[in-house]
Amino acid sequence: MKLEKSNDRVIAGICGGIAESLGWSAQRVRIAYLVVTVLCAAFPGILLYLALWFLMPARDVNKAP
Repeated sequence: MKLEKSNDRVIAGICGGIAESLGWSAQRVRIAYLVVTVLCAAFPGILLYLALWFLMPARDVNKAP
């Protein structure tokens, strides 16, 4: 499956898109991303999220999920 932003979004649909691509729960991906971002000083989570916000394509609304 192609990695694209999800309609299941809290901010931009990034974690929801990653979860759909992996077949995981979006809530689980959001919690894991938050934990890794807070606990790892070497993981630039906010910068990565912003980059993905601009680089990940949006889902075509006419396409079936």
